[in-house]
Amino acid sequence: MAATMFEIEKYDGVTNFNLLQVRMMTILVQTGLKKLCLANMVLQEVLMEKTSSTLWKKLKTLYVTKSLANRLMLKQRLFTFDMNEGELLRDHISQFITLLNDLKNVEV
Repeated sequence: MAATMFEIEKYDGVTNFNLLQVRMMTILVQTGLKKLCLANMVLQEVLMEKTSSTLWKKLKTLYVTKSLANRLMLKQRLFTFDMNEGELLRDHISQFITLLNDLKNVEV
């Protein structure tokens, strides 16, 4: 059986957590991998979790904020979302989809 390599950047706690979750779940389903790509700072926060399920719940608790302030901020970003001059349409659409996914994940 040949080994498959995946290049995934370590999650630093700043970039979009939802995209990391989708990437990792896809890889886990495809290959059964058990190793996560987390930066040391993020890894320390979930080090004591025993199962992948509790690990994902902990990461969601830490990085998917469902507070009223976060919901309002995401709504404001949606309402004022516009395309910058010189921006590629593909990049603009990608940012828009990311914003919609963030809103969905905080149940707006």
